[in-house]
Formats: sequence, structure tokens, C-alpha cells
Amino acid sequence: MNLSNLKPAEGSVHKDGKRVGRGQGSGKGGTATRGHKGAKSRSGYSKKIGFEGGQMPLQRRVPKFGFNNINRKEYVGINLGRLQELVDNGTIKDTVDLEILVSNRLAKKTDLVKILGGGELKAKLKVSVHKFTASAKAAIEAVGGEAVSL
Repeated sequence: MNLSNLKPAEGSVHKDGKRVGRGQGSGKGGTATRGHKGAKSRSGYSKKIGFEGGQMPLQRRVPKFGFNNINRKEYVGINLGRLQELVDNGTIKDTVDLEILVSNRLAKKTDLVKILGGGELKAKLKVSVHKFTASAKAAIEAVGGEAVSL
């Protein structure tokens, strides 16, 4: 190490560069590095989201279509075959409710659940969820189970 290769420790020097707009003598006076005229040269300028220099923005020139129903209810569908798999694994004994479905990651705590008629159910179960299809309800009651709507 000698005088020719001395330098301050990493991160100890915070050089913010030359301050602009502090008079002609500073070398960065006058327009203060902003160029001449136009919105970008003004104080308080900030480009709006989606602004395209005065051209009609994309989100305004593309036509709107469709309809979103704000009252729509989304249900998580679970087939009878899936319930039968859980019975075969020994995860479910005789009752099926939202807590059991959440613990087996078939639904989330906030979800609305609907039992669908896909697959075959052999076990006698008491199922209590939000909704059932007609075929699912018939299949559950056919094996002596109970379908309870919440």
C-alpha cells in the first residue's frame, strides 16, 4: 500500500453529485439539466399511469365488453369419489364438515363448498357443507348417509 492507491472504506463516502439549479457559476444553473420547455421541465411534473404523450391511451381505446356480477358466489367443487378416497385412506370416519375439508386441503376456511356427484360413494357419511347437487344428495342418502346444508 502506498499513497497512490489509498481510497476510503467501502460505503463510507456518500457523494450525491453536483447540486443543480444553484446559479450559472455552478455549471448546472439555468435549466438545471432539465432541457428546454415541455412538461418534464416544470416543477411538480409526474407522468400519470398509462399516459402516452397525449395519444388516446390503450386502456381507453380498446372497447369494453362483458359483465361482472358483483353478487356472484364461487363454490369449490368436491366430487363424491374424492370423499370415498379419503374414507379409504382412513382420513374420514363418519362425518365430513368444513374443518375436515380444510385440514385435508380440499378447501380454504373462507370457501363455499359444493358436493358434486362425480365418482362413487360406498361409505355412510354425514356430510355438512354449503350446497349439494341433486345427484350427490341422492347418492349420499342412497348409502344411508345424511346431507346437511349449512
